[in-house]
Amino acid sequence: MRIRAPRIDELPLLQDIERAAGRCFRDIGMPEIADDEPLPVDELARYRQTGLAWVAVDETNAPVAYLIAEHVDGDLHVEQVSVHPDWARRGIGRALLDRLADHAPAAGVSGLTLTTFAGVPWNAPYYARCGFRSLDDSGLGPGLRDIRRLEAAHGLDRWPRVCMRRDL
Repeated sequence: MRIRAPRIDELPLLQDIERAAGRCFRDIGMPEIADDEPLPVDELARYRQTGLAWVAVDETNAPVAYLIAEHVDGDLHVEQVSVHPDWARRGIGRALLDRLADHAPAAGVSGLTLTTFAGVPWNAPYYARCGFRSLDDSGLGPGLRDIRRLEAAHGLDRWPRVCMRRDL
């Protein structure tokens, strides 16, 4: 699986990947998550411009998964990672996380963070298998606290959420 930066004309495809990946939330009683719209193209373009966006592509060079990140509290924070369900369970999400980890030394950071649903099998339990550990509230910096406040305002706290960190 090849991983590269997304082209500007591919950003709408990232939205399609996220919509497709989100459908599985409907099956576990979280239709609001399944119906949540992905980030607008102009926001995806901002991640691309900062060099913190990657796509995994198939043999035709078409994106099948993506990851975007940002600097938060001195770490790289995974804003979104989505794998199209047709390509799930092939290690693509892990490969994207590893690509971000490979980028971390050049970015001057020693860890990756993310926020996710605690009880969804392909969320917190999956990330734990990828080397992330849960953080308690005392381990959250101001940036992660702000992210959690925004998530709560967006209604994501209807389900248990957790902040996680992977030390590098």
